[in-house]
Amino acid sequence: MQTASSYKVLVVDDDQDIVELLQYNLTKEGYDVSVADNGKKAIEVAQAVKPDVILMDVMMPILDGIAACRQLREMSEFKHTHIIFLTARSEEFSEVAAFEAGADDFITKPIKPRALLSRLAAFARRESQQEEQDAVIEIGNLRIDRTSFAVYKGDQKITLPKKEFELLAFLAATPNKVFTREELLNNVWGNDVYVIARTVDVHIRKVREKIGEENIKTIKGVGYKFNTD
Repeated sequence: MQTASSYKVLVVDDDQDIVELLQYNLTKEGYDVSVADNGKKAIEVAQAVKPDVILMDVMMPILDGIAACRQLREMSEFKHTHIIFLTARSEEFSEVAAFEAGADDFITKPIKPRALLSRLAAFARRESQQEEQDAVIEIGNLRIDRTSFAVYKGDQKITLPKKEFELLAFLAATPNKVFTREELLNNVWGNDVYVIARTVDVHIRKVREKIGEENIKTIKGVGYKFNTD
C-alpha cells in the first residue's frame, strides 16, 4: 500500500488561495504536490509528473475540469488515477456530470483540509484491502485480473477506468448475490466518500456497454447482481 510520502497529488484550481491552502496541508502530511491553474495546464503537468491523485476544480478558464477529466481518462496512463472534483456547485447534475466524465469523488467547497486528508487515506485503505483479495476471478468467458486491472472476455481485452473495474470485480466476487446501491457505494467508494446513489447507475451502465448486458442484472427496486443464470 502506498503511504503519504509516496503519493503524488496534483492540485488544479484557478483560485490561488485554495491552491496554497491545499498545497500547504498536503505537503505537511508528506504528499508530493504539484499545481496547475486550469484544465489545459493540468493535463500538461499530469503527463510530466504522473500523479496518483488529481484534485481538480470544475469551473476554470481555458479548459474546465469536466473536459480535462475526459481527456485524461482517454489516456492509458491515467485510466486508474484517482480524480476528485473540487467545486462550489452542489447541484446533483454537477455530480452526475463529474462521474460521467470519470471522477472518483466529488468535494463541495469550502474545502476542509482535514476531511480531504481523510478521503485520501480512504483511497489508500481500499487499495490495500483489494490487494488482499483473490488476484483473478473467472466466470464463464469473463476473466477479471485484479493485479493488472484488466478484463478479458474470451480473447478480447477490455480496459475499464478504475471505479468501473472495482465495481465489476466486487459484483463478480460474489456472483448471484444482490447488492443494494447503498451497499455498492459503501464497498466500492467507501463510507468516507460522499457520492450519490445515481453514481452506481452511471457506472453500471458504462460497464454494461463494455462487457455486455448479460453479466450484470438489475433487480428492480433492490439493486444489482452479477448474473450467472
